[in-house]
Amino acid sequence: MKIKICGMKYNTAEVATLQPDYLGFIFYDKSPRNFEGVIPELPKSIKKVGVFVDETVDVIIQKIKKFELDAIQLHGNESPDYCKELRKHCHAELDSASQYEIIKVFSIKDEFNFSQLKPYEHVVDYFLFDTKGKLPGGNGYTFNWDVLKDYPSTKPYFLSGGIGLEEMDNVLSLLQREESKYCHAIDINSKFEIKPGLKAIEKLEEFITNLSFRT
Repeated sequence: MKIKICGMKYNTAEVATLQPDYLGFIFYDKSPRNFEGVIPELPKSIKKVGVFVDETVDVIIQKIKKFELDAIQLHGNESPDYCKELRKHCHAELDSASQYEIIKVFSIKDEFNFSQLKPYEHVVDYFLFDTKGKLPGGNGYTFNWDVLKDYPSTKPYFLSGGIGLEEMDNVLSLLQREESKYCHAIDINSKFEIKPGLKAIEKLEEFITNLSFRT
């Protein structure tokens, strides 16, 4: 199972020593984790994800170039046409040999209409399911994972939303069930922080070790 650590801001190099599969950098000025610094040199095995909320395609392309991003996470109300346009611009304006992954976020609380995923099936690479809250991400609590029993797609997805060490047993239990068949990665953030953007290394290491050892 792959790991994405999101909301990177302060101790990126230290977090990178844990060898997660993805590190997420939020480019949204209303977020306390809004990233404005310099990303240190990272191992090639770690994919850099830029997180955007209803941003223009031009700005996203600029950020991909500036920070050498590998993936784009769309956390707003981006339409299927927008996703299609973004992919077209990535191919036209960036290194055509590179594969820029597009991750579309959907927020869930107690129920979810999965039919809204269908128009996105052919224009994104992954879905990400997060908890519906006041902010687009980083709200610190989980949604009802039983909703995933009705997941109708074969599109791989990221599981996000308030996952911490206290959810370890629930995560492991979910990963034994049929609805996790297409779960690509576990996305963690606020439950592993000393303050927004500053990650608690020992907690992260414990979570990653447990997940790796028991799955």
